[in-house]
Amino acid sequence: MSRKVTLAVGETARTASAHGLLRTGVDEERAEPLTASVLAERVGWAADLVAGMAANLLAGHWNAVDVEVLASGEDGGRRRLPSNAWMALRRLGWTTAPPEGIRVNDRIVRMAQEQAGRVLRSVKWCSDLTAAVMEAWPADPARRTDLEWAAVRGALPGGQHLPSSVINSRTRQIATFVKKYNRMPVNVFEAESAPRTARMLLLAACDGQQATIERADVPGRALLRLQLPTRPDPRSYRDWTWVSCPIKLPPTIPGGAVLHLPTLRPHQGHIRADLAYTHPVPKTARSGHTVALGVDWGLNTLLSCGAVRLHRDGRITALGAGGMFRAAGVLAKQHRIRRQGERLGAKADQYQRLTAGDEQHGLAAKHTLLRDEISRVSARRSNLNDALACAAARWAVDQAVAAGASVIYVEDLRSMEAGGMGRTINTRMSQQVRGRIVERMRHLAAETGVAVVIVPARNTSRHCPHCVTPLQHRKAPDRPATRGWKWAICPSCSWQGDRDQGAWQRIASRGLAHQTKTVTDRTTGAMAIRTVVDRLEAGAVITPNALKPSRRDRSKTAPTRHKTARPTPRRRRTPSPVRPSGPAGQCPEGHAHTDRPRLPRAAHRHQDVTTISAPTTGRHRPRGAVLGAGFHLHAHATPPRWEIPSLGAMSGDGITELIRDTRHRGSDFVAPP
Repeated sequence: MSRKVTLAVGETARTASAHGLLRTGVDEERAEPLTASVLAERVGWAADLVAGMAANLLAGHWNAVDVEVLASGEDGGRRRLPSNAWMALRRLGWTTAPPEGIRVNDRIVRMAQEQAGRVLRSVKWCSDLTAAVMEAWPADPARRTDLEWAAVRGALPGGQHLPSSVINSRTRQIATFVKKYNRMPVNVFEAESAPRTARMLLLAACDGQQATIERADVPGRALLRLQLPTRPDPRSYRDWTWVSCPIKLPPTIPGGAVLHLPTLRPHQGHIRADLAYTHPVPKTARSGHTVALGVDWGLNTLLSCGAVRLHRDGRITALGAGGMFRAAGVLAKQHRIRRQGERLGAKADQYQRLTAGDEQHGLAAKHTLLRDEISRVSARRSNLNDALACAAARWAVDQAVAAGASVIYVEDLRSMEAGGMGRTINTRMSQQVRGRIVERMRHLAAETGVAVVIVPARNTSRHCPHCVTPLQHRKAPDRPATRGWKWAICPSCSWQGDRDQGAWQRIASRGLAHQTKTVTDRTTGAMAIRTVVDRLEAGAVITPNALKPSRRDRSKTAPTRHKTARPTPRRRRTPSPVRPSGPAGQCPEGHAHTDRPRLPRAAHRHQDVTTISAPTTGRHRPRGAVLGAGFHLHAHATPPRWEIPSLGAMSGDGITELIRDTRHRGSDFVAPP
């Protein structure tokens, strides 16, 4: 099977990964089927052997000298090291072996070397960051001055584009070491120990003598063959047999994609398979965009986005009113899980102090149960973050596709630091998974050839999108005299709107105006606009669309209809249902209730772009944050209102389809072709 992808003009190869499960297998030597539990046990034995050898490698080379040699990319003879981690470690002579009496083949050792080599290569960045922070150590670690920030960013390569939260977290780690030992650490290898090795099988480091994967005759199926031990301590090669495992491919893997050897991870009695594949996708362009989607970050409104168009004369106009992705319910649930984990952690620490490591203590069993519960709470929190990141990124990419945008401009995350807004707001901002959303957004946008570009966030929410004048922020549109941050009013051009709505217009217009300044990172391939040019910023304004005159003749041709001062209440035209009449007869139908009914579930929460102020009494609780409502009833998104194509440019059938589609949707949302 060929591992190369055939590319057409304007296409590029993209390697991605999808999740799968190994549910069963067949032992080829004994010709007997293996249940899911038996298969998980045998894969777990092999993963334990690999993890043990990888841990020994990490413990033996967890020092600054060896990491520097590996990161230099050259061996002792000044020859370039291979790109594969296991080959680089063998070139340097860093080998490992299984415990005495255990017999494994060379491919098992390769997986251990590959896993350890990847960790040792990645720790080089942490080592440089720690050294830069210690070199420019501030007078007050809790609060750096502007000069101290410039010093620490200048000491680190690429520090100008590094989020400040990363530097602050490393500063807190060093400050904790100083408080404990009353001295600065020598390097990162003294500040932290070697990380734990994961129980997994990196089959990508193997060849056909250990594992193979091929597509089956049935579409959507693949067959994975690999050697697994028949006992936890294999004594000879006879204790290793070939096992065939059918895999159901996820629908996200295209039919013509090239499959690669997966990574197997035992987890709670199941075998998770990270299926890697390569397929052709359209190339993304750094410049030459005419329609762009701007994405702004918020607190309760996690994402606010909308599309703009760059015309030939240089004007930039907005395509509709945009939309919002609101995740207040999900963030409230995340906050509850975090507080639960903190309480359990404090209780476990107290048990640890009381038991003092004595396994015979009466609280030792409770301490073990608490640790297990903490791991389960952490897993729930991680799964919630993954679900939120996937849903938000999928929604943003869908908006770009619906608007016909070829690029997504995202606000830079460096300024999104939790500080100076109170304990509650700081904590809520720290829990948001913005970095994971951007990574997922790049992953999904690459499938359709849409570029994701990071844009500087300076003054995107502070200046007017129409005239770049500093805005006046108020509490809400119905409270123009109360200072706040949600509603923005321009004193120059009289524009007013939601703060986030104005921000995404500024982000999108800035991206289109500076698209020639887009740079691509050679290592990660991420695109970004690093600086703002004043000359280009002057043209990054949204030109209001000209209001079209109404075709309806509204001239007065008859006298005004007389209205009585005391109108009678309107009654329902439909008669009351027939029911057995009582002694007093049956009351007629009255007014239908016009007040807003109570929302029993989170899915029916009211949302609007021009949201009025929140209640000032009582603790703030987002509407819809109902316990047990589920993830998809906690995350809400408003449908964007894109511009409707001109009727003159459409045929008769096209107009008919447009009207039918609008009536079917029940709203004014029409996706442009």
